[in-house]
Amino acid sequence: MEQTSHVKAKPLADRKLMLRAIADSFGKLNPRMMVKNPVMFVVEVGAVLTTIELVHDTMRHMAHFGFGLQITLWLWFTVLFANFAEAMAEGRGKAQAETLRKARAETVAHRLRTDGSMDEVPSSKLRSGDVVVVAAGEFIPGDGEVIEGVASVDESAITGESAPVIRESGGDRSAVTGGTRVLSDEIKIRITSNPGETFLDRMIHLVEGASRQKTPNEIALNILLAGLTIIFLLAVVTLQPFAIYSGAPQSIFVLVSLLVCLIPTTIGGLLSAIGIAGMDRMIRRNVIAMSGRAVEASGDVDVLLLDKTGTITLGNRQATMFHPCPNVMEADLANAAQLASLADETPEGRSIVVLAKERYGLRGREVGHLNPLFIPFSAQTRMSGVDLDGRQIRKGAPEAIAKYVAERDNAVPLEIQQCVTEISNAGGTPLLVAENGRALGVIALTDVVKGGMRERFDHLRAMGIRTMMITGDNPLTAAAIARQAGVDDFLAEARPEDKMALIRREQAKGRLVAMTGDGTNDAPALAQADVGVAMNTGTQAAKEAGNMVDLDSNPTKLIEIVEIGKQLLITRGALTTFSVANDVAKYFAIIPAMFARVFPELNAINIMRLGTPHSAILSAVIFNALIIIALIPLALRGVRYRPLGAAALLRRNLLVYGLGGIVVPFVGIKLIDIAILYLHLA
Repeated sequence: MEQTSHVKAKPLADRKLMLRAIADSFGKLNPRMMVKNPVMFVVEVGAVLTTIELVHDTMRHMAHFGFGLQITLWLWFTVLFANFAEAMAEGRGKAQAETLRKARAETVAHRLRTDGSMDEVPSSKLRSGDVVVVAAGEFIPGDGEVIEGVASVDESAITGESAPVIRESGGDRSAVTGGTRVLSDEIKIRITSNPGETFLDRMIHLVEGASRQKTPNEIALNILLAGLTIIFLLAVVTLQPFAIYSGAPQSIFVLVSLLVCLIPTTIGGLLSAIGIAGMDRMIRRNVIAMSGRAVEASGDVDVLLLDKTGTITLGNRQATMFHPCPNVMEADLANAAQLASLADETPEGRSIVVLAKERYGLRGREVGHLNPLFIPFSAQTRMSGVDLDGRQIRKGAPEAIAKYVAERDNAVPLEIQQCVTEISNAGGTPLLVAENGRALGVIALTDVVKGGMRERFDHLRAMGIRTMMITGDNPLTAAAIARQAGVDDFLAEARPEDKMALIRREQAKGRLVAMTGDGTNDAPALAQADVGVAMNTGTQAAKEAGNMVDLDSNPTKLIEIVEIGKQLLITRGALTTFSVANDVAKYFAIIPAMFARVFPELNAINIMRLGTPHSAILSAVIFNALIIIALIPLALRGVRYRPLGAAALLRRNLLVYGLGGIVVPFVGIKLIDIAILYLHLA
């Protein structure tokens, strides 16, 4: 899938990023920060205890000083490596935030006074409700809505997309972002944010990993890890009396080593980094997630609601044919259709004007002297038109126009009804035109399904996600497009309240719903959806209602968002499986080493044939620290996602990360033990 990304990820080996992360690792040793991660807090407490014991042994000139020193150092390294993983994830976010801050330059704004005059003020002095004028070459001083004019705007500082975009008053492309530059023409903008509350400010705050709030699943996993830590803590504490009773008293170094190796330190050390990296992956795809919860929820989505126009189809439906009623000239139909579309700024309306001009030479006409009354399109009436010179011309959905002419004691001819059905069955969109309560004919609008959409929906179906197309078209047109695209279901003639009702019905069945939208009429549904993705080109209301904003304004990005969310959940599950499986190997390494001298029978489970008790314990502690640093790239990049069902995914996790979590420590601990014995470190 083609995409642009203005926020480029720092490589893992970036020297500046790593140096900052190393410094932050030491700063995070503050117990007030460490206590937020119960598992690593216990490791830090253990490191403090062994440090105190080491100092005490040094003063008493106790034997095995080298063993105690190595255990203590590796415990501190374990804590630092976990902090380093989190600092690396946060550092990437901070680097992105620095890039965004460069776009937040102080600009001079031309503010309109109530008397119509203008004064120049710094952009930091603007308040919500102020109206400013921005001309070609000037920077837009703050977030707002275009209330007059049309202009091309360079948004590359925000989206990374080099091609300019059109911003105009009215419709769903009126929102502008502070820090972007007007390339042509002049527009009036009503400011909608106060200083420090702009979209760019929110972006900076959100991309900084340190400001990320833990998600519900992450909190639940933290509670589980804390529970396991408490259980192992109690188990290790009770070992000392047992060891004394059996005549095999253990030192504080051995007991702390056992505790640190048995508690889930691997996932405990990487959990924060996984969550922060999930949001980082969203940013790299130009999606601003308003919370970690939104990223996580996207991984559990069951139902995906997609607009037809611009998402499933190419977007700009084009008028391709005029079909007049019997006894009506095609030129007369084209003339009326063009007049009804003169004030219609939609691509469809413009295409009708162009088609009439190309077919019959009907160029744009000056109708101001006729005092025309243009009737804007309404989602309730589902038609628009114009009243001028004694003529009432309407165009709109067939059902709406049929009702309109019926109220005036007329009817749509059977031939035109049949034409409407044929156009709809072919996947087109019919628009009826009427004048003075009498049907003139139908306009055929063609809508082309984007290439590869069927394959994408098959991909989503393999992920267990049901797709639904939402459209304002009639059911016949919707059904034709749905068949071509391969969606599972569709909602035709959808009004804002219909979208809300659909989302609530799906949620009542226990499903998580994702939706994309860009208009003010989409705002209620975006707020109701579990994952609401607003387009950056959309209205301010839509962006405030959603919990994600797509800077590229690409509605199909919703498919990528779901994949990123699933990747986050899969990564967390895979590393949790690996961490728990690690404990199996550590049992076989440490337990025989602790008690084999008193209970020789335990040598039977020393299947790794580790050299000495001290080398076995030290090997396990070293492996426990090194595996965290080895898994940092995987935590930051995420486990590669494949569209598998839950059962297949569980089998793959157990096979790759469960079995791998058992085998890797056996091999790793044995190799470290060989190195320790070779270097005479124990």
